Amino acid sequence: MLLVGLYSRAEYTLDYSAEFIGTAGSGNFAPHYMSSNVHGIVTQTNSSLLKLDIHRGLEKDKRFSFGYGATLVGGYASATDYSYYDKAKGGLSVKGERPAAAWIHQLYAELKYRGVFVTAGAKEMNSKILNDRLSSGDMTISSNFRPIPGLRAGFIEPQNVPFTNGWVQISGEIGYYKHTDNGWIENHYNYYYGGITKDHWLNYKCCYFNTNPDKPFSATLGLQASCQFGGKIYNYSKGELVSTVDMSPTAKSFFRTMIPGSGGNVQGDKFFVEGNHVGSIDLMGRYRFKNGTVLKAYYQNPWEDGSGLGKMNGFDGLYGIEYDSGKETGILTGGVVEYLDLMNQGGPVFYAPTDWEEQGIDTKIYTAATGGDNYYNNYCYLSGYSNYGMSFGSPMVKSPLYNTDGYLKYVDNRMRAFHVGLEGKPAKDWSYRLLFSYAKSLGTIGMPISKPRENIAGMVECVYRWHGLPNLNIKCQVGFDKGQLYGDNFGALLSVSYRGLIKF
Repeated sequence: MLLVGLYSRAEYTLDYSAEFIGTAGSGNFAPHYMSSNVHGIVTQTNSSLLKLDIHRGLEKDKRFSFGYGATLVGGYASATDYSYYDKAKGGLSVKGERPAAAWIHQLYAELKYRGVFVTAGAKEMNSKILNDRLSSGDMTISSNFRPIPGLRAGFIEPQNVPFTNGWVQISGEIGYYKHTDNGWIENHYNYYYGGITKDHWLNYKCCYFNTNPDKPFSATLGLQASCQFGGKIYNYSKGELVSTVDMSPTAKSFFRTMIPGSGGNVQGDKFFVEGNHVGSIDLMGRYRFKNGTVLKAYYQNPWEDGSGLGKMNGFDGLYGIEYDSGKETGILTGGVVEYLDLMNQGGPVFYAPTDWEEQGIDTKIYTAATGGDNYYNNYCYLSGYSNYGMSFGSPMVKSPLYNTDGYLKYVDNRMRAFHVGLEGKPAKDWSYRLLFSYAKSLGTIGMPISKPRENIAGMVECVYRWHGLPNLNIKCQVGFDKGQLYGDNFGALLSVSYRGLIKF
C-alpha cells in the first residue's frame, strides 16, 4: 500500500512553448546577427514563423533518467535570388529560393545512466566552452546550424578522474550524424562549374580536461574533431553531369573517421586521409572573485590537418575574454570581447612527397609543405563544412548560404574580425543584448582577392517579461549589415513566446 501511495503521488512533467517570430527589412538576407547562432531558423529578410516545442529534460540528480523532445517550425519566408545555369536557354538564369514551408527542427530521445548519456535523433548542439548568446561562435561546433539527425553518447557533465582527488575532471562525447540537406544543395547550386556532394555523414567528438571548478581559478584544455565522410560527388559542366565519384562508407570508414587513416573506396583516399577533418584545440582559464564575478579568457586554434595541430598556422585562432557579473540584474551582467584571425592557414602551399611516392611517382621534390589549409573547404565535400548552407563552425566566416552565385564553397575564409557582445537586465522585467562586429576578408588561400571585402554588423535586442504573466516573453531586435561581405541589409524582428509546464 505504501508503494502504491508513493507511485500515485509521483509527478511527471513536460515543458512546452509556442513562439511567433516575425521579421521585416531590406536586402537579400536577414542581418548577420539576427540569423547567426539561432540554429538556422531565421535567415530571410521577411518571414512569419511559428515555432512549437515540447520536451522532457534529463534529471541529472537521478541515477537513471530519460528524456525526449520535438520542435516544429513553419510559416512564410521571403525568397532570395540565386544564379544557376539553364541548359534549355544555354545561359545563366535566376530563381528564387526560400526555406521550406514547414520542417521538423528537433526530434530526439535520450537516456542517462549515472554520468553517461545517449541521444538518438536530431537535437540542437551548442559550444562546449563559449557563451553562444554573446560570442561570435565556436570554431568547430557552434549553434549556427540546423540540427542534424544521428546517434551520440558521452558524459552528461564533467566527471572526476580517478586518483586525482577531484582536482582533474574529464568531459566529452562522440556522435555519428547523417546529412539530410540533399534538396537544399540541389536547389542552391549553379550547375555551371564544380560540383556537389550528397548523402554524406558527419562524425564529431570532443574531449576536455579541467581542474577543480570549485576553486577560484580553474583551467580547461581540450580538443574538438569533426569529420565529413561518405557520400557521392556529382561533377557538372554547363548543366551537364560529366562524372561521379562514389564514396559510400564501409564499416572501416566509421573507424577511420574516429582515428584518421588512409583507405576507402575512393582512389584519392587510398593515398590521403579519408574524409574532411576539421577541429580546434581549445584552452580556457576562469577566475571567480569573492563577490561572484567571473572572468574567463579563452583561445581556439583551428586545424584542418597536421599543420594546424602542430601550430604551424601562425597567429590563427579565436581569442576572447568573457565577463559575468554573477548577478541576475544590473546594467551590465555579461560581456564578451573577441578577436578572430584566420589569415595564415599554414601558408598557401600544400605538398606531401609521400602522397606521390605511394602512387609510384618520383617528383624529385622531397621537402614537405603542409599548408594550404583553406578552412572549412575540402576537395571532396563541395558544399563545405555546413548544413543547409549554414556553417557548423564560426558564423563569422561567411556561410555558403550567402553565395547567391550558386557556388557552395566558402569564399571568404581568409579574414580578420573583431566582435563585442554585451547583455544586461537593468529592470526586473526588462533585459537587453547588444552585438557588434567588424570583419575584413581577403578571399581564400587559393582564390585571394586584391580588394578586401569588409562588413560592419550590429544588433540590439530588448526582451520584456511582464510580471503579471511571467511565462510570456516579448522580444524585439533591430539589426544591420553594411559592406561587401553580406551586402547592405537592415531588419527588425518581433518574437512573442509563451512557455509552460504540463504536470501529470
